Amino acid sequence: MSGDEFLLLDMDNYRNINPYLTLGVGLVILAWGALLIRWADAPGLVTSFYRNSIAALVLVIPCLWLRRDSIPLGSSTTRLAMLAGVFYGIDVGLHAVGVNLIGATIPTVLANTAPIWVGLGAMLFFQEQLSLGFWCGLTLAMVGAVMLTGLDQLHDLTQSIGSSYGLLAGVFYAAFFLVSQKARESADPVYFLCIAFASAGCTTGVITLLFQHPIIGYSILTYMIFILYGAVIQVGGWLAVTYALGKLSASTVAPILLMQAVVTGVLAHLFLGEHLNYIQYLGGAVVLSGVFVVQMTRKQQTN
Repeated sequence: MSGDEFLLLDMDNYRNINPYLTLGVGLVILAWGALLIRWADAPGLVTSFYRNSIAALVLVIPCLWLRRDSIPLGSSTTRLAMLAGVFYGIDVGLHAVGVNLIGATIPTVLANTAPIWVGLGAMLFFQEQLSLGFWCGLTLAMVGAVMLTGLDQLHDLTQSIGSSYGLLAGVFYAAFFLVSQKARESADPVYFLCIAFASAGCTTGVITLLFQHPIIGYSILTYMIFILYGAVIQVGGWLAVTYALGKLSASTVAPILLMQAVVTGVLAHLFLGEHLNYIQYLGGAVVLSGVFVVQMTRKQQTN
């Protein structure tokens, strides 16, 4: 068997992988990210800078190999991918700072309100009409967010700021999705992710320098966490999710991805000793339920 025949056979095998399986694997991989942020002995922005930069470097070789000499660096698709990366860089930076402040669970759940902001963005920029179900889901999610944050802890400045970072991360995550949806119309996933991660790395790097956080001088263990986060969590998780998006509709993938926050919460409970009270656990469930209602409502609108 020639090398080309083997490659074609190998690609056929990849095409036959169950997308639900890859989505589940990607979800579990990404859920570990918040824990690595806590374990890294570095500011959240620095961790975000390394995770994106390392991921971009890992993807450069397959990107060059897949596209050969046809990389449209000056195209509108590339500019959109770079803009998506800026939004993604701000998103992961805010999320990481929130995780550093108040733990992995709450910022991760609040960042997963992104589908709500996607809906509002679609209404503002794409003139999409939003139904009563959307607004009911939005209200439900916001009530859950207040419960998750903890009514008895709203006076705590650190708690409030950390929760706000998580919520703002969701807004920029939504902006990333809106821009990347347009960019993915003409860009393959590897090229898009490579450009977006490189842009996100530059964005978080600039913000890190503005906040005067040192880029170097960390322990060997922390650098190992940076490499693990960028090369495995970032690249592996997102490629798995992107593969699933190529086989399943976004309206199918998005509600399943909400489980990432649940898995992160379980992992944080087991490995970080994070314990929420019953109201906060209920609030997390209410947030995810509200986002699920929003997703199902938008799915019905597009059918």
